[in-house]
Amino acid sequence: MAIFAMLFMLGNNRNKEKFSSSNQGLLNLIGPGTEIKGDLICEGDIRMDGRVDGTINVGQRVVIGESGIVNGNIQADNVIIAGVVNGNIKSAQSTILHGKSNVKGDIYTCQIIIESGATFNGRCVMDTNYQSVQTDSSVEE
Repeated sequence: MAIFAMLFMLGNNRNKEKFSSSNQGLLNLIGPGTEIKGDLICEGDIRMDGRVDGTINVGQRVVIGESGIVNGNIQADNVIIAGVVNGNIKSAQSTILHGKSNVKGDIYTCQIIIESGATFNGRCVMDTNYQSVQTDSSVEE
């Protein structure tokens, strides 16, 4: 009987709209051992513990875990790094570099927190209008 009720709810058009709009807040996970070659675009949150060779453009928050490696630029509302990033970071709100993070590239953000033990080699521009800043898309190795 419970299965019938669930199927009925999912089949109802009003509930489909409610269900699809609530999915936008879900966290997208890229696990360890996963490699992506190309650009990654998402409107929600992403936690990345694998490897991305390309640009990451996230509508909300991106978290690069300790095993995460990004070779490319990142753009999001909030960026939290515990792994390795070789590229520029543009964050509309805040950027956090945890103690084991290693970032090689420029950071454009409104707020930044760099914990003890983090490695950051690049420029940091803190401005509320970060999108007006022109960035060089290439990163020196």
